[in-house]
Amino acid sequence: MIMDKPKIIYKYQNFSSESLRNLKAQSLYFSSPLKFNDPYDCAISAGIKDLTDSEVNTVREAYIKKNDVPLQVKEEFASLNNNNLRFLLHKIAEDVITRHRNDFLKNRGVTCFSEKNDDLLMWSHYGGRYRGFCLAFSTEFEPFHKMKQVEYQVDMPKIDLIPILLNDDYEQIIQLFCTKSKSWEYQKEWRCIHNVAGMLFGYESNSLKAIYFGPDIELASLEIICLILRGQNESVELWQGTRSPSKFEVNFKKFDYKSYLKAKKLGLR
Repeated sequence: MIMDKPKIIYKYQNFSSESLRNLKAQSLYFSSPLKFNDPYDCAISAGIKDLTDSEVNTVREAYIKKNDVPLQVKEEFASLNNNNLRFLLHKIAEDVITRHRNDFLKNRGVTCFSEKNDDLLMWSHYGGRYRGFCLAFSTEFEPFHKMKQVEYQVDMPKIDLIPILLNDDYEQIIQLFCTKSKSWEYQKEWRCIHNVAGMLFGYESNSLKAIYFGPDIELASLEIICLILRGQNESVELWQGTRSPSKFEVNFKKFDYKSYLKAKKLGLR
């Protein structure tokens, strides 16, 4: 079910030289979907909804009236019976879908977010096994206001040919790249899509609202991240994660960062 875009979106990160460089550069990396760990991700083979006789005739009439359609094509559309024209339209649509899918896999870049910052599996798989961090972004800024919500389904989706054939509307094909198996529903995922894979896209400093540290992050790692943030935007909130002693969950407590030297002067270290 499609929901309204959340006001805050979260990105889980390993603690690595790459994630630190991106944080320092205030940038997001758009990865090739070919590197995703779900073999169906962005590569699903969508079915095609069967056209009714009424829909076949609607497409036939529309193409015959189009000024940019060659006369030979118009004559062929006019002469074919419904079954043969239906077969031809399906073949055209299959070629269009395959071409768009292959182009997406080869060229487009994707960066992924979650509605949740406290999911145990997400921390384990994408947050460096609780030793990483999680960035909280406001969706009012670029590129977050262009995000697309991931849909989770049991069966492969089916494409409605009418918008494609009549209006050159490829929104359904784009949505294929944001459709995953129900098995991944716990991720509550949203995506930003870039025209080029392997690129960094800068975000505004004010769009980063908070950072959540995994329960097992090393003190030195936390210190490095805090120093980077303090050189960019001191209003970013800092939250330390801990394991709950009574429930299977991560709890977060807000804290104020003081550098080692400042803390030492204050007698705190």
